[in-house]
Amino acid sequence: MRTSPAGKGFTLIELLVVMLIAGLVLTVTPPLLTAALPGLQARSSAQQLAAGLRMARGQAMAGGGEAVLVLDLARHSFRVGSRPEVRLGRSLELRLDTAASELEGEQRGGIRFFGDGSSTGGRITLRAGKHAWQVDVDWLTGRVTVDEAV
Repeated sequence: MRTSPAGKGFTLIELLVVMLIAGLVLTVTPPLLTAALPGLQARSSAQQLAAGLRMARGQAMAGGGEAVLVLDLARHSFRVGSRPEVRLGRSLELRLDTAASELEGEQRGGIRFFGDGSSTGGRITLRAGKHAWQVDVDWLTGRVTVDEAV
C-alpha cells in the first residue's frame, strides 16, 4: 500500500510546541550559568595557585635551596621567583594566612619552600560570593592541597 507524501512530517502545532520548549530552555539556562561562574572562577584560581606552589616546591627541591611564592592581595596576583606574574580574578576576595616572617606588609606575603620539600606552611582562601576554595600547604611535608571551603 502506498502512503501519500502529505502524511509525512510534522504538523504546525508540533513545531510550535517544540519552539516554545526551546525558548523556555534558552530563557532559563543563562541565569543558571552566570550563577555558577563565580564558583568556577574561584576554583580555577585556586588550581592556578596550587600549581604555582607546587612549582615553587619543585624548584626548591631540585636546586637544594629555597623558593617562594609571593601573593599580592592588592593586585590579585602571585609570582614564583623571577617567573612572570600570574593574575587572578579581580572579583575574588583573597586571604593569606602564613608565617609572620613571610609577610611583606599588609597586602603581600609568601609561602617559602626549602630544599628538603618542607615549607613555612600556610593557607590561601579564595572567595567569590558564596563559593570559596582553600589552598593549604603543610609546613612539614610541603604538600599542597585544594579543598572547597565550608
